[in-house]
Amino acid sequence: MSRPCFDDLQGRVCLITGGGGVIGRALCEGLAAAGVHLAVLSRHRETAEGVAESLRTQFGARAMGVEGNILDKESLTEARARVVRELGTIDLLVNCAGGNAPEATTKAEFVPPDLAPDLEKTFFGLDVEGFRKVFDLNFQGTVLPTMVFTRDMIEKRHGAVLNISSMSAFRPLTKIPAYAAAKASINNFTEWLAVHLAKVNVRVNAIAPGFFLTNQNRFLLLDEKTGALTPRGNKILAATPMEKFGRPEDLQGAALYLLSDISSFVTGVVLPIDGGFNAYSGV
Repeated sequence: MSRPCFDDLQGRVCLITGGGGVIGRALCEGLAAAGVHLAVLSRHRETAEGVAESLRTQFGARAMGVEGNILDKESLTEARARVVRELGTIDLLVNCAGGNAPEATTKAEFVPPDLAPDLEKTFFGLDVEGFRKVFDLNFQGTVLPTMVFTRDMIEKRHGAVLNISSMSAFRPLTKIPAYAAAKASINNFTEWLAVHLAKVNVRVNAIAPGFFLTNQNRFLLLDEKTGALTPRGNKILAATPMEKFGRPEDLQGAALYLLSDISSFVTGVVLPIDGGFNAYSGV
């Protein structure tokens, strides 16, 4: 895959969290094809190193896997030191780690007027620790890496951060309150940090994927036994004018645009990549 319009990205060092996931891996591949040097961070060393090896083999990329916990600042500081030693100072950051979990998901969409069903299936039955885990994974898991991995950018007076938002940040979906709240927080944080870092020429933007089949949401969209769409999956496609789920590769162009100097006057935006979902009124 050749992207000559992103020549300015060649040789830049990007750290990406969550690079072992479906979306993270696709972003890694898009960046590697553009000549970016990649540090793939994961809590599991073997996952990070496996992605890095794939990037080296497939694209001839300069890539390394690095172990790190996005919720542990000391762990991230150690990871940064290793990346700087092996690849050089960091120019770009992609905060891709995140996801939802069943324990932070309600079984019912609504609290019924007659309260006949068990309230344990609603918001009132959510596991508090599960809620906190999902919120922290998505929001704190964006804030802490940004604190650590943008320091080189500040010193160089040049850099770009790309956060991963969600359609749930614009139009919160039923059943997933922790995930939706965290992604809405990421939108706000993206705008806040874009202003905070504007004077030192570090841009901060986000992409908001629509509906992509990933390990985190597969249980909500596909029937585990038959593989057919669930009622929720059918609702989503009915509300998406393009009538399909996105492919992870659909995110690559927007990510490269926002990380490249092509978008040098763009900061503080959250770009939907959603097949028209956010624009559609249903009529």
